[in-house]
Amino acid sequence: MQICPPTRPEQAISRLINTLLPHATPMNIPSRKRITWKQKEEANLYIFLEGELSILRTSDNLVLVTVYEPHLFGVAEMFQPLRSHALRPEVKSTILRIEASKAKAIFREENLWEDVTALLSYHTAYMGYRDDLVLQQRTYSVIRNHLLEMILLPEETRMRVSILEYIQDRTHLSRSSVLNVLSALKKGEYIDFIRGGYLRSIKLLPEKF
Repeated sequence: MQICPPTRPEQAISRLINTLLPHATPMNIPSRKRITWKQKEEANLYIFLEGELSILRTSDNLVLVTVYEPHLFGVAEMFQPLRSHALRPEVKSTILRIEASKAKAIFREENLWEDVTALLSYHTAYMGYRDDLVLQQRTYSVIRNHLLEMILLPEETRMRVSILEYIQDRTHLSRSSVLNVLSALKKGEYIDFIRGGYLRSIKLLPEKF
């Protein structure tokens, strides 16, 4: 069974971003450089507008999600500053920051807490979806779920990130276990990838293999 991600609250995200944008400061962050949650002891929210941005678990650098659409990060960290995650742009990206205290005041003034709640609920649901992808599943199921997720990415991204890299960045599966499954799927003509392991197409993947 294919596991589907939760639905993004598009309107809530757009309202939050559009309201904060005039008060935010553009950032010049090189690709693959981590973004810290604080600047001069002040917590920040980060507005991602364009490019490719990953959330990493700081304990082991596991990629929890990579986003390509406009998004707002740091709302949960305003209230629970655990700093257990980090942001990392994968390519040149458009990112702005705004101080948490200023963002809170704007949320209060513009009565945006319902949209904030929708965003937080989405993030919580996404973590559940992420756990469903990788926990208590057989190796093939984990690989299958990530292949189905990967084929939805822009072709430019798929031709830049190999299947092996994508899956290993997001799971603790060994290189050999991933390659063995990919080789068998290609031999069975369920998937097609070019030299270097870049995913080109997927046919109907079997539930079990």
